[in-house]
Amino acid sequence: MVKEEGCRSAELRELGWSAEQVRIYEELWEYRQRWGAINLEREERLLLRKAEAALPKRPTSSRGAARKTIKEKTHHRWLSFHHEAMKASAEALGIGADEEAAWPILLEEELRALEYYEPVLGLPDTLKAKLFLPERERLTAEAASLGRVISYDFNAALEVLKQQEPTSWKSLRGDERATATDYPVLDAETARSFRARVQREISAFTRATYPSLKDSEKPEPVEHSQPN
Repeated sequence: MVKEEGCRSAELRELGWSAEQVRIYEELWEYRQRWGAINLEREERLLLRKAEAALPKRPTSSRGAARKTIKEKTHHRWLSFHHEAMKASAEALGIGADEEAAWPILLEEELRALEYYEPVLGLPDTLKAKLFLPERERLTAEAASLGRVISYDFNAALEVLKQQEPTSWKSLRGDERATATDYPVLDAETARSFRARVQREISAFTRATYPSLKDSEKPEPVEHSQPN
């Protein structure tokens, strides 16, 4: 399959495409790069052609633009956004220097697994990413029994972002738990034990869940005890 130049979603935004249209275009573009267009629905192929017709022609070059790194993919940026918001809120939430909240630990390990295995994160992968919703809830619910539980507004930072720029990003906890505020906090020793367990389980779940990792030959990542 002939590889195209890089995804041009930024140019579509400048042309007035909505955040939702751009998100769908990005997913379809990445899917076609990996798997080709044969399994796309007619409407999906039409959207890609519509985007290509709207975009200005690029000068012919023998060298294509670099493909997105894993950290540039929308799913990774979405998780990173929520993780950074949590870390920035730690002091205001009264989390002590000898404590760690369970949710940031979970997101750190999920991001670490993405960076290690590097799934394509095209449409097939992003559809399967929804399976992480109950997995996150299961792990953090178990953490709640190991420490204290405080309240955290999972949507506050996202609402601020939406006021600043158009975005299709959604709540970290999904529609069913969108208003939940339970936020487990662990002491240092318990947090280390919880991190080790989350690393093993999230790494294995990442490898087994994303279709683009089906034929991955990477060994299991080396265990660690501290975040990046």
